Amino acid sequence: MRRLGLLIPSSNTVVEPETVQLLPKDGSVTCHVSRVRIVTISAEDASRGQFGTNHMVAAAGLLADAKVDVILWNGTASSWLGFNYDQVLTASIEAATGIPATTAVIGINAALGRLDAKRIGLVTPYVAALEAYIIANYRDIGIAVVSAERLDLTDNLAIGAVSRATIAGMIRAVAAAQPDAIVVMCTNLAGAGLVVSLTEELGIPVIDSVHAAALHALERLAAL
Repeated sequence: MRRLGLLIPSSNTVVEPETVQLLPKDGSVTCHVSRVRIVTISAEDASRGQFGTNHMVAAAGLLADAKVDVILWNGTASSWLGFNYDQVLTASIEAATGIPATTAVIGINAALGRLDAKRIGLVTPYVAALEAYIIANYRDIGIAVVSAERLDLTDNLAIGAVSRATIAGMIRAVAAAQPDAIVVMCTNLAGAGLVVSLTEELGIPVIDSVHAAALHALERLAAL
């Protein structure tokens, strides 16, 4: 049996139930959670300060007490803070705990790499400023965001309450630009259950943050 440690925002209500649905049905992987206090998602300094590496490492230390095999930061902050954020974070967690660490955005970008996606559609619940940072960060690694839909939400509980019907509508809207892939960027949007059906409907790969993170973490566990 393997233990997957999830590090999640304190106000996230989607990650746990969605991830459990994606784990092997034979019970060979169990899921264990530690939370970091994060309640609002915006471009303001107070919001950005919630993602300090020291807070993350402290919460990861609690997962280490449970002897988990991999620690997964199941948040997408590096999509707007810069992808290097995740490199620093995972290195810090591994140095402090001795446990392999990865993140949702690393999983998303690995999926984009496998698809050789250069043009993507972007679905987020975020405000315009964060969307602009995400678009710029992808442009810097050679990926163009050719269509985007956002909800302009900052309260994370409100993000978790967004209906699947709304998320599906946003995915269909960005699909009109015929991107190579569509990314649902937020681990508190309940899009994992839409991946298979909408990929088939649209003929475009849909990469949901929770779904991609879970598959990526399972790959890491299998490689141990």
